[in-house]
Amino acid sequence: MLNLVLFGPPGAGKGTQSERIIQKYKLVHLSTGDLLRSQIAAGTALGLRAKQLMDQGLLVPDEVVIGMIESKLRENQDASGFIFDGFPRTVRQAEALDELLSQYRTGIDLMVALMVDDEELTRRLLLRGQTSGRPDDQNEELIRRRVTEYNEKTTPVASYYADQQKLATIDGIGDIETIFDLITKQIEQATGQTN
Repeated sequence: MLNLVLFGPPGAGKGTQSERIIQKYKLVHLSTGDLLRSQIAAGTALGLRAKQLMDQGLLVPDEVVIGMIESKLRENQDASGFIFDGFPRTVRQAEALDELLSQYRTGIDLMVALMVDDEELTRRLLLRGQTSGRPDDQNEELIRRRVTEYNEKTTPVASYYADQQKLATIDGIGDIETIFDLITKQIEQATGQTN
């Protein structure tokens, strides 16, 4: 089983690269945003609790998100592995994820962190905002705030995985295929797995 955390600020290319990783390694994509939306749409107990909190403008607590991830792990016990996208965002979440995965006799093999400088991220997001219609990608000040917040809050998570020798930093600027090849080499180096 191959378990990856895909990490990077908004606009780093996570979506593009996660599609390629999923296809190559036949992984189940676990996006916390998608999980929340699907649990709410399905009307599950976790989904209803999350919706109630979100409707009040509150963040969904870690235990609810972990519960949703556990539900997905149970549903996909025969999977080749998982790619975690948008989670963990804090060291506490990373520890909770490790604990959960250990119950399934597995763990995170590698955190792949796409590194892109702030100016390039801002440029990419403004460009994306012209075609996506997303208001949060059209305001430069808001973009810069999101990138700064990301950097401040998630740096400790990268350190958490670095301390376990499970962090691979990849230059996220360049040709999509070249970046994917670098990611693949890191995965194979970390796991001894070729595909």
